[in-house]
Amino acid sequence: MQVGVFLPINNNGWLISTTSPQYLPSFELNRAIVQRAERYGFDFALSMIKLHGFGGPSQFWDYGLESFTLMAGLAAVTTRIKLFASVAVLTLPPPITARMSVTIDSIAPGRFGVNIVSGWQEAEYSQMGIWPGSAHFARRYEYCAEYVEIMRELWDEGRSDRKGEFFTMDDCRLLPKPSARLPIICAGQSDRGTRFAAEYGDYNFCVGFGVNQPHSVAPSIARLVEATKVSGRDVGALVMTMVIADETDEAAMAKWQLYCDGVDREALAWRDQAAGADPSKDPYAQPNRHKKQGAEYPTNQGVMVGSYATVARLLDEMAEVPGLSGVMLTFDDFVQGMDDFGERIQPLMRSRTGAMLPA
Repeated sequence: MQVGVFLPINNNGWLISTTSPQYLPSFELNRAIVQRAERYGFDFALSMIKLHGFGGPSQFWDYGLESFTLMAGLAAVTTRIKLFASVAVLTLPPPITARMSVTIDSIAPGRFGVNIVSGWQEAEYSQMGIWPGSAHFARRYEYCAEYVEIMRELWDEGRSDRKGEFFTMDDCRLLPKPSARLPIICAGQSDRGTRFAAEYGDYNFCVGFGVNQPHSVAPSIARLVEATKVSGRDVGALVMTMVIADETDEAAMAKWQLYCDGVDREALAWRDQAAGADPSKDPYAQPNRHKKQGAEYPTNQGVMVGSYATVARLLDEMAEVPGLSGVMLTFDDFVQGMDDFGERIQPLMRSRTGAMLPA
């Protein structure tokens, strides 16, 4: 099973709570994390792009860095780990994203890829005057498809003359070409998003729910597997999972309860109101997934809580879910969490027996 880390490019990571560790994003923090990831044999690191936070007492995601420039810096201080930057497709033309990708590939040959962000939160874009209107919700994956097609043409052929619904290329050029094929990650959970991932992605993020429920990811992965049978492509399923670990199950659960006690309801209410602008009735679409998790749940992903041995067992159980390619981990305390995973959890995992041991 592949293991990656979802870098804390925005403040407070993925815990929407006033009692969880409170910290600001920085290059130094992310360098410390990604260099640990490389040391412990992680397969990849990815940074998201978020342009407007949720507010509330925790000021959740109100502080954030930019993904491509962060990953370019991290490319220069790593040697092996694969790196993925995220592009909010409404903010950059595909030829610019393609060129930035080639630039980072020249820093880290064969180690770079792109995560496609279709855009679900209007406030991120309306604050800059670039929100295309509510019609984008229905057409965003057609927009993304054209976006990826143009990038692939530029990477493969060095030019594009494509005339599409959303973009018009006029003998657009891009040289040099990348040193290797650049993989694409998607994050579609709705039926339409899953089909897009099956047609254009190399990996897709799948989701689970609840605490210590490793098999909750199975339905999301199964939907991707079915979609790839139609597209005829091999697309790996990556599951976002938070790890909260300690010496004992009781100590880890006490931390989780503390974070739940401090859940930032104001930030969650803002998030859910923003997500509610999407009229989709698909139960896997963003707003409907949030409703399923509930107002007392301080993160947007499944959580593994327990002793180091318990977390290792739970991750091994997840590795057995048919179709799963890997997990992308988050932590309550990223620096300590990386060390605990690399030194205390990973050595106990059957699914990571081939991983690099710490030097």
